[in-house]
Amino acid sequence: MEISRTFGTYNAGYAQAVYQQYLLNPASVPEEWRRYFEATGGAAPEAPAPPGAAPAAGAAPTAAQLRLAIVAAELVDAYRLHGHLIARVNPLGNDALTDKLLDPAFYGITPEELAAVPAAALGFEGGGTGAAVLEWLRRTYAGPIGYEYEHIADPERREWLRQQIESGAHFRPLSAEEKRRLLKRLTALEALEQFLHRAYLGQKRFSGEGTDMLVPMLDVAIERAAAAGAREVILGMAHRGRLNVLAHILGMPYSRIIGEFEGVHRFHEGTGDVKYHIGGEGTYATASGQPLSVVLAPNPSHLEFVNPVVEGMVRAKQSDLTGRTIRRDEDAVLAILMHGDASFAGQGVVAETLNLVELAGYRTGGTLHIITNNQIGFTTEPSAGRSTRYSSDIAKGFDIPIFHVNADEPEACLAVARLAMEYRERFHTDVLIDLIGYRRYGHNEGDEPAYTQPLMYEAIAKHPSVRRIFADRLVAEGIVTPAEVEAEWEAAHQRLVEAQEEVKKSPPQHYVPNGGPPIAVVERPAVDTSVDRELLLSLDRQLHSWPSDFHVHPKLARQLERRAKVLAADGPIDWAHAEALAFGSLLAEGRPVRLTGQDVERGTFSQRHLVLHDVETGRTYTPIANLAEAKAPFEVYNSPLSELAPVGFEYGFSVAVPDALVLWEAQFGDFANGAQVMIDQFIAAGRVKWGQESRLVLLLPHGAEGQGPEHSSARIERFLQLAAEGEMTVADCSTPANYFHLLRRQALSPLRRPLVVMTPKSLLRHPKAVSHLAELTDGRFQPVIDDAEALTRADEIRRVIVCTGKVYYDLIGSEYREQARDIAIVRLEELYPFPQAELTEVLGHYPAMEELVWTQEEPHNMGAWPLLDMRLLDVTPEGVRLAYVGRPERAAPAEGFANAQAGEQARLVKAAFQPLPPTEPSRKGRAASRRPSKR
Repeated sequence: MEISRTFGTYNAGYAQAVYQQYLLNPASVPEEWRRYFEATGGAAPEAPAPPGAAPAAGAAPTAAQLRLAIVAAELVDAYRLHGHLIARVNPLGNDALTDKLLDPAFYGITPEELAAVPAAALGFEGGGTGAAVLEWLRRTYAGPIGYEYEHIADPERREWLRQQIESGAHFRPLSAEEKRRLLKRLTALEALEQFLHRAYLGQKRFSGEGTDMLVPMLDVAIERAAAAGAREVILGMAHRGRLNVLAHILGMPYSRIIGEFEGVHRFHEGTGDVKYHIGGEGTYATASGQPLSVVLAPNPSHLEFVNPVVEGMVRAKQSDLTGRTIRRDEDAVLAILMHGDASFAGQGVVAETLNLVELAGYRTGGTLHIITNNQIGFTTEPSAGRSTRYSSDIAKGFDIPIFHVNADEPEACLAVARLAMEYRERFHTDVLIDLIGYRRYGHNEGDEPAYTQPLMYEAIAKHPSVRRIFADRLVAEGIVTPAEVEAEWEAAHQRLVEAQEEVKKSPPQHYVPNGGPPIAVVERPAVDTSVDRELLLSLDRQLHSWPSDFHVHPKLARQLERRAKVLAADGPIDWAHAEALAFGSLLAEGRPVRLTGQDVERGTFSQRHLVLHDVETGRTYTPIANLAEAKAPFEVYNSPLSELAPVGFEYGFSVAVPDALVLWEAQFGDFANGAQVMIDQFIAAGRVKWGQESRLVLLLPHGAEGQGPEHSSARIERFLQLAAEGEMTVADCSTPANYFHLLRRQALSPLRRPLVVMTPKSLLRHPKAVSHLAELTDGRFQPVIDDAEALTRADEIRRVIVCTGKVYYDLIGSEYREQARDIAIVRLEELYPFPQAELTEVLGHYPAMEELVWTQEEPHNMGAWPLLDMRLLDVTPEGVRLAYVGRPERAAPAEGFANAQAGEQARLVKAAFQPLPPTEPSRKGRAASRRPSKR
């Protein structure tokens, strides 16, 4: 039992009862009480002594004396809980360095009474009094570091932190040489910022001045990680201070950074990005001489959104995926995330990322978080930007210890970095440092902050930099001379001047405007996706088997037993069955597969059942993770019920493991809306901005099923709007076999691009949406599927309906289908890259075609039509009318009532077979002047 909890919880009456127990049997009472009674004599009780009087030798403590000890212990507790409130952590000065919870008068105890309480009664060895203990606690908890750790539920972690903090073990004094090296580091950091500020006045660089100690703290963290066995550190941060991290942690040459200001860029395929968004990779030379790789992940202006991406990268690089089972080493790769104070408190992706900390599928063994706290967000003060005292408060909900530190106290900053890394190494979980500083200039260097924060910036203008503060301190200590300080500054400045001169000698670069047609899409290399029949049969037997002592739910067991007979009888293969065979075949070929998402283990529509649950014991068994032929591991995890961080995590994972097939599935396709920033900024554009390749797959259930607006559309139109330059594939398959080959092509193709699949709901069990074994063993992915039945009378076809996805089955199941002998129905399975050659070839099968009708169930302003209409015009033969059939323009993607949806669905299906309304004669040729008909 902890002493502070004992005294803080129980009253003097209880203490007297404990004392009576002590008299009967000293060993039967808690150790801290035993120490107290021994310190006060441990004899029988005597008459009460006056308040504040020390007990005589051999006398038992009185009720009043016990009460004093309890009150003193409450004060000890108060310092541990609330000492951070009076800590000197704000370099601009605290508004108030007092708190009544730390005032002895609040508890009704005087200094004289505190002096009468033995330190032993408060759990402190070595003699002394309560007054001395309180003074020592004030120095410990109210110095340049404010500690918050009493909220942690685990008593082992809490007690370890208490011992470390109160022993001061992390405050290792720096030698004179270490102080000189630190001053040199701070000089280089400030020199880069000041050089850029003067040489490129007004250009954005998002200076880190005011929290300069970030880089030396990173030095400590990286050195500690290397000593603990790390081979790599992956950093994530927003733009503030990024240039100094690139230069002084990753070793990016000054000439490269200055070149960005001079307009000398490293051009690569794609559009590129601004200098304070780019990432990099370098080798960090540790003190031990052991090189360590450091990666800074690229990040857009969406400040905190890189957080889950980094976590996914770290998880992937901690994992050895070369065998049938995954071997993970959490010490091998460390994640360090640097946050802004306003964004840490304000952006929900922070909470989503913290929620991943202890989840089995997402653990990374602890992340070091550092808030570079400027005490302002753009122009918004903390009181307007958050509802909590500290920007770090959300971390308390995840049992993360928080250390606030004054950014103008270099040795305290290094001490807290040591403590944080020791905690991470011991407990393999997250820890947070709140580096409290300021922002030397405005939000960017062209901004005037005094418009909105005149008093703060008046104080900052008078405030010396941490380099100057530390230099003056070392001069006072006699470690350096003013002349040495100046000489080091001049040397740092000269290195930058020389780098600038080098850049200016480079030949000028000129941007060539490109107003022509879109960049040609790189053709995807052909990949053989067929699979040996005997392999599939073997995999199938194992996919539907489980240990003899494992008890599957009887209803599910019957379903799986029926499915197990399908392949042998050449029966119909449904969607989930084909998917499992695709995964299994890839594992047999040595391709790792990771599937996560909302309820993916079972499947939202109870279709997948990759993870089986024993109805008697609750244990689980995953058949696909136990395939005899597997040469690579399989992971499947249900993700949290959110989208933003989980999608970002899987994107990061896919970037770090080039050959793995990484998939994330939404419960309903619409839910991907919650990950839109990840989709826009990373998945769609990551390669052209940063050269970051990914073969991530998004599985998005899609289709109007009468389940309302929010469960109907995966927003095909948004993905098609983002798709360009061949950077993403968007598909809407209609058969399990085509889905099978699409997944295999995605995994086996040397071209790494994300894939978005509009997956079905009702088609998962539709009797016509099935495939057969031969289509898996001998087939391939078909971007366009012709109408086999209509081909038998191709010369009679006057209208070709082109559609995608589920609506195909609505069309072929219609009563009008049999009557429409002059209509063919063609399926567009790949929407982007648009399969123009394949569709042109299919349409050429129908020489008598007069009408090309695009049919979709989405509204006119949604679905594929808004992005495909002009592409369809390009493949429409001369003299053929192009028309649209579907829902009219709508604000919501579907009707809110099942009967309304069914009626509208019936209407559009009928319209697809009905004669088109008369229109003006079309011009000849495939010009955009031919306006499509709309129904």
